[in-house]
Amino acid sequence: MNLIHFIRQFVLHTAKTGAVTPSSEGLADLITDTAGLHSASAVIQFGTGTGVFTEKILQKISDETRFFALEINPDFVKATRKRCPDAIVYQDSAANAKKYLNELGINECDCIICGLPWAAFSEELQNELLDTIMDILRPGGKFLTFAYLQGLLLPAGMKFKRKLSTKFSRVTKTKTIWLNFPPAFVYCAEK
Repeated sequence: MNLIHFIRQFVLHTAKTGAVTPSSEGLADLITDTAGLHSASAVIQFGTGTGVFTEKILQKISDETRFFALEINPDFVKATRKRCPDAIVYQDSAANAKKYLNELGINECDCIICGLPWAAFSEELQNELLDTIMDILRPGGKFLTFAYLQGLLLPAGMKFKRKLSTKFSRVTKTKTIWLNFPPAFVYCAEK
């Protein structure tokens, strides 16, 4: 997907896209390296965008790891499937992740890598998604999502950070990827 098409998705679906440009390779490496994917038996991705994170996940998981992704935007589903033809990508809400886990015959996963625009979501949707994450993530499992640096100064960003701290036993923040536009970092939350 080219940059013009991505920007079009942002304009048409701001609450679902949340970014003006795709995530950088540097951010994709940071989130997947922080996840420790080499030892995960089941990994889920929420919000594939153009597949930048998906591509890195596929490179870093083992052949035995069960992996699927959920993306609500049909144009991003197509872009991710084109970029990563071996990935299983469902066009559905992340809130329905348990259904797809159950289809694999498992109840929980080791890791969730997320590209969803949390600050653009209502509190009700944030709570629904976080409840889903807590339901399907195994004890000790990791939930990783990124945030833009300027979000730390905005009420929605501060509120989301507090919300993570109340749900998870441990939340850490990585270094900032300055070459991402806008600059971003990763939250790593452990159940």
